[in-house]
Amino acid sequence: MSRMENAMRGERTLLRGNGDWRQHQVVFGIVLLLGLLLPLTACGSGIQATSTGGAKVLNVVAGENFWGSLAMQLGGKHASVKSLVSSPSGDPHDYESTNDDARAMAQADYVILNGAGYDAWGTKLIDANPAESRKLLDVGKLVGKKEGENPHLWYHPTYVQQAAKQITADYQALDPVDSVYFEQQYHAFKAALQPYLDKIAEIKAHYAGTPIGISESIFVYMADALGLNIITPEAYYNAEASGSEPSASAVAQFHDQISRKAIQVFILNVQTVDNSVKNLRQQVAQAHIPVVEVSETVRPPNGVFQDWQLVQLNQLEQALSQHLAS
Repeated sequence: MSRMENAMRGERTLLRGNGDWRQHQVVFGIVLLLGLLLPLTACGSGIQATSTGGAKVLNVVAGENFWGSLAMQLGGKHASVKSLVSSPSGDPHDYESTNDDARAMAQADYVILNGAGYDAWGTKLIDANPAESRKLLDVGKLVGKKEGENPHLWYHPTYVQQAAKQITADYQALDPVDSVYFEQQYHAFKAALQPYLDKIAEIKAHYAGTPIGISESIFVYMADALGLNIITPEAYYNAEASGSEPSASAVAQFHDQISRKAIQVFILNVQTVDNSVKNLRQQVAQAHIPVVEVSETVRPPNGVFQDWQLVQLNQLEQALSQHLAS
């Protein structure tokens, strides 16, 4: 046998001996290729890819940014939240919905409305775009308030906590895989809310019973929580809240309270100031009665609910302490 024939036979033997190794090499290559292609396929599956490795993200729409702030904090990385009413100027009662609002609600997994007649435009958009898969939270219904009652529910500390608990439960129902995460977010929110609750308790302990005036009904729930005594004629602040003209007798009674300095602090809703309220504010200034400004929407618009509320409460506490000390 020639030297060349021996070499060829040896090479054939080597190839046969390495057959298993070559098969493993081919299989490994196929697995590697599939590993590269599968993530690309998942990106087009309809589940939003996030930094959590493709975890689900709920599409949430809040009628107003005070509920939107809660939704963002409670949803964390598993919720994308859009608030429709967030302007710090203008009266939210007069808000008119847009085509973009309708589109956002139609595409939402979860919608949060204040209810109690405050955002009836939102209810109409929901009714016009029914969807079985979409979940709706009407905070008014949750806390037992209906149209015609005071709709400023986010100024009621207990209602805020009830809403937070319900939002968490709804998140868990919509995305049960991330239920534990939502529970963690809920407890983190409760901790973040505590300074706000502590301040309410602190003001109540020091200033309960203090007579105050209000420009409209936005602060009624909070005044009750603080133990403050609203002596403004109910007919006056309810008329202002509904956008109607207060009666002459209610205006006269309120002016008399101011001139006699019967109120210690005047709470002004800066987003609903008509001529009647402007006249009252001038009289309040002349009487050297402290004014505390509050708003209907979160200030600044991209701020955090409890921070916004705490700023207002600190200002109120300062006004009460300064006036009572004088």
